[in-house]
Amino acid sequence: MAEFINFYLFPGLVLGSIYALGAIGITMTFGILRFANFAHGETMTLGVYIAWTLVQLTGFKSMLAILLVLMPISMMLTIMVVLLIDKAFYKPLRASPVIILVIASFGLMLMIRSVTQFSWGVQLKTILPGIQPRMQLLDFFSFPLKHVFIVGGALLLMYAVHYVLTYTKIGKAMRAMSDSPELARLTGINTEKVVMATWVMGAGLACAAGVFLAVDTQVDTMMGFKILLPMFAAAILGGVGKPYGAMAGGVVIGVAEELSSYHWIGDGPLLDPGYKQGIAFAIMIAILVWRPTGLFKGKSF
Repeated sequence: MAEFINFYLFPGLVLGSIYALGAIGITMTFGILRFANFAHGETMTLGVYIAWTLVQLTGFKSMLAILLVLMPISMMLTIMVVLLIDKAFYKPLRASPVIILVIASFGLMLMIRSVTQFSWGVQLKTILPGIQPRMQLLDFFSFPLKHVFIVGGALLLMYAVHYVLTYTKIGKAMRAMSDSPELARLTGINTEKVVMATWVMGAGLACAAGVFLAVDTQVDTMMGFKILLPMFAAAILGGVGKPYGAMAGGVVIGVAEELSSYHWIGDGPLLDPGYKQGIAFAIMIAILVWRPTGLFKGKSF
């Protein structure tokens, strides 16, 4: 039981928390802007490299310093870049057919990745060097301390999303525009401000998810692209356009991926760890076939 919790279940919750943060941006972009943003993973990667640069400039090596000081700065810088991208590339196409915006996002994905690789190189990097301490609980549970911070930080950010959407004026406007853009305009809602808030929230959470992933693993120019499919799967599973569904979907996908490599039958893993992302793909296809609106009855593709 200890092995199952320490090395499979809790790492699944960590991975699911990262997926959930990324999936919120995807589901809100689709719900409010009405297109699937394939550049979302590269936004995450860009935020990670901004954070890595800040680590090199400041010399901070402490996990707390990176997460509490440098990550918020990275989130703000990433948001600024994404707002510029929206103004230069997406805003002129806002009234275009959806497929034009999807193709534009795919082109931006390639552009951002190329800029990242040209600026920082393609070599693997680390944002949190050295062996990190573990947290021991009741002589039974043993977790890497960084995993505790990742899950705790993700929960705080998810609560922040809940607070904004539930109790703030801009959050209520975002929910209204997600339900009906035309009705939102007729009621006097500033739709451009809502679009800006959507990019701010999506980019900030993508950067945070990327930093958490880099703290857990390493910095790679393809890291955002590699988890783009699980993030889309999480958004679809929860219900496209439903932020709470994206949170739940991310946790389910992350836990399912990790538990798929547990030795449920015999001594070997049920599924080779190299094929874990196939679980996300299988879940996504199953949901699209049997319940396109997802668990929380969102929009369907």
